[in-house]
Amino acid sequence: MRLKTYRGQLLLSIKTTTAFLIRRYGTKYTAKITSTSPTGRTVSAKVTPPQPLPTDSRGYAIPRRQLICKATQILLQTHRTPQKLLDPTDPFLCLENYLSAFSISLTPNEASEILKSLNSPSLALRFFHFCPSLSPDFHHDCFTYSRIILILSKSNLPDRFHLVRSILLEMERNGVRGSISTINILIGFYEGSEDLQNCIGLIKKWGLRMTGYTYKCLVQAYLRSRNTEKAFEVYLEMKKKGHMLDIFAYNMLLDALVKNSEVDDAYKVFEDMKRKHCEPDEYTYTIMIRMTGKIGKPDESLELFEEMLNKGYSPNLIAYNTMIQALANARMVDKAILLFSKMVEKECRPSEFTYSVILLLLATERKLDRLDEVVEVSKKYMSRSIYAYLVRTLKKLGHASEAHRLFCNMWNCHERGDRDACVSMLECLCSAGKTTEAIDLLGKIHEKGVSVDTVMYNTVFSALGKLKQISPLHDLYEKMKQDGPLPDTFTYNILISSLGRAGKVDEAIKIFEELEDSDYKPDTCSYNSLINCLGKNGHLDEAHMRFKEMWEKGLSPDVVTYSTLIECFGKTDKVEMACRLFDEMLAEGCYPNIVTYNILLDTLERSGRTAEAFDLYAKLKQQGLIPDSITYSVLARLQSGSHSKVRVRKQNPITGWVVSPLNILIRLKLADRRTGQFCSSLGNTTCSIISICRHFFPTCTPNLPENPVASIGLYLDCGSVYESPFHAEPHALLEWMAFKSTSNSSHLCIVSEVEAIGGNEASRQQMGYTFDALKTRAVNVSY
Repeated sequence: MRLKTYRGQLLLSIKTTTAFLIRRYGTKYTAKITSTSPTGRTVSAKVTPPQPLPTDSRGYAIPRRQLICKATQILLQTHRTPQKLLDPTDPFLCLENYLSAFSISLTPNEASEILKSLNSPSLALRFFHFCPSLSPDFHHDCFTYSRIILILSKSNLPDRFHLVRSILLEMERNGVRGSISTINILIGFYEGSEDLQNCIGLIKKWGLRMTGYTYKCLVQAYLRSRNTEKAFEVYLEMKKKGHMLDIFAYNMLLDALVKNSEVDDAYKVFEDMKRKHCEPDEYTYTIMIRMTGKIGKPDESLELFEEMLNKGYSPNLIAYNTMIQALANARMVDKAILLFSKMVEKECRPSEFTYSVILLLLATERKLDRLDEVVEVSKKYMSRSIYAYLVRTLKKLGHASEAHRLFCNMWNCHERGDRDACVSMLECLCSAGKTTEAIDLLGKIHEKGVSVDTVMYNTVFSALGKLKQISPLHDLYEKMKQDGPLPDTFTYNILISSLGRAGKVDEAIKIFEELEDSDYKPDTCSYNSLINCLGKNGHLDEAHMRFKEMWEKGLSPDVVTYSTLIECFGKTDKVEMACRLFDEMLAEGCYPNIVTYNILLDTLERSGRTAEAFDLYAKLKQQGLIPDSITYSVLARLQSGSHSKVRVRKQNPITGWVVSPLNILIRLKLADRRTGQFCSSLGNTTCSIISICRHFFPTCTPNLPENPVASIGLYLDCGSVYESPFHAEPHALLEWMAFKSTSNSSHLCIVSEVEAIGGNEASRQQMGYTFDALKTRAVNVSY
């Protein structure tokens, strides 16, 4: 201890040094000298005690800001830079030494402010639990508890829900009652309905009264947990108590009710908004327009839209899209295009969704000729990406001519082209069989600054191969090798498959050798294409040699490889070899799919090996595969005991069968005597089907049993393998008769619903929906 003179006063200064924190003259006391020793070496001094903590008008101690800042600084500095301390793991020991050195104690209010200043939830939680150890007189109050609960609720700690529940248990043990702010924090934090019910229980337990803000938090919490019914109940209770929501909460409740199809409740909330002097905004009107559009009230949607405009609101993109969608649902083409025009006039840029809604409307109403009007109106917003999107969408909808016209419009309006649009246009032309136009487009793409890549060439190669146009295929391939880009593995695979489909075996082998000499190497798909080409064109031995060559080159045959060879062996009546290959497939860990089983089942059935076929079917079921219509067709032949070769085919280099190109087989089976009345009603339908078939195929005369019954199966060899211009129209007609799609349900919708009840769609060669059902129960699926 030593004396120091400062401005005429003696100050007693104490210098304290600890192992953890060094302070220089940290505390100063003002003292009055009362006596001095004769030698002058010692003095007696009277120190004035410090003033008590200042309080506010309500008697609460005012937080000492300097102390709060210092304590926060100590905790954060030691927490961030622990390497400078002797004990790097405990920043609270430094704080304890600091407080004890000056005999300072924290108040709960100051502890709450320190908690607020800490930016680490884990550090804040440690400080919260550390505070009671500073002084036996320190006790957390509802403010500090609310503060730590708020910090934990906003954190990303994985166990934050458990920590909050433990804090609530601690409050209960210490007899501390929370405030309504505590309840509001908990309601905003919790998500489950059970926890929200516990919050309501705490309100009663602590003797609190719910405020308007508490009701609002509770409504929003139930909406976040997707409990719209409970949220609406709280809203009704809130309304009885005279409270009202703000515009954000009203919109949130309205949106949830609309999405949950609670139309009447949504109308009530909307009317309450007007009566409670909470003016609906543009988001409110957008929600109501969406609801009225969905329930088929386009006129009411228009009234709401006009009301929104009359109140001075400027609709945004979402509002315009919602209104256009409502008009599209009602198939109001003129009004939808008129609103689209006003949207562009108001400088509101249409999005891809806007164009998609109008495009689908025009396609549905068969008014795609008005698409040019839409494009002209929004010409300043028609970017290359929008053009590309429209071309892709038109291609998916099957409108090739409209897509081509729009693409030409883009070609003339923009100096640079769009790659996606070019690829979509190529796919569209190839799908429509317009390979000449596709090749012409492929040669002009570079004029618009778009680089021609292998994907574009492969698209055209694939189309030429499917149409067996070998001469243009060769010319385009030579052009690709001359001008670039270089062919890749996919290119070679497409060429091999295309040449094999046309029976050009030698040329396919030559392409395969070019692949081996190139920078790319053959993959499993390459060998599959070559094996399929060789096997189905009468070169089975060489196909088998290529199969062994795969193993020598380290390539593992897949299910396609095995299925192809099994089919080839089966068609040449080498059943033992097909079965041996199937066993080898299982031994190598390559699991067969339903196609493999169908091929081998058909082979066994045609060779009269019925017992082995049924054993194979049992193995199919054990593997968990779902039989399709082809499987059931083979089983039907097995059960009938007829092993004749029913299907008639063209001249085949493997089998040598000579038959007509079309084979119709109508199978009529009696499922149950109780269906007799229904079955008798199918007589006219059956005759109609036969009449249509005879109209298109006069040489076909199917044999019908005397008693037509419930199950009718029609098999036509006019799928993608047999399809020709002559077969195209009856094929499309029969697909429509088989309910591929209806006016109310798309093909995708029907497939999804059939699969949802355990059914299956037929393969790409057939059109049909099948599923297993108990014989004692009737199954009815209608569209």
